[in-house]
Amino acid sequence: MRCFVYVLAASAKSGVRTYVGWTTDLDRRLTRHNDGAGARSTRGRLWGLVYAEIYASRGEAMSREWHLKRDRAFRKRLTDGL
Repeated sequence: MRCFVYVLAASAKSGVRTYVGWTTDLDRRLTRHNDGAGARSTRGRLWGLVYAEIYASRGEAMSREWHLKRDRAFRKRLTDGL
């Protein structure tokens, strides 16, 4: 099973917000976030995909998600210039 780790970005009054998650269907998951059916912290914003990685297993994807959520410098570099 292919798993994706992704970073979303949305404009906010204070700048750009990011969200990190994992899924097996990237297109469906982005649609759910933008429809307000995703995580509570993503509701009410229009999100765009700024980064994604593919992993062979759920465990690998979840581990990478954990690391990306803590790497604010990486997410900042992704959103510089947006």
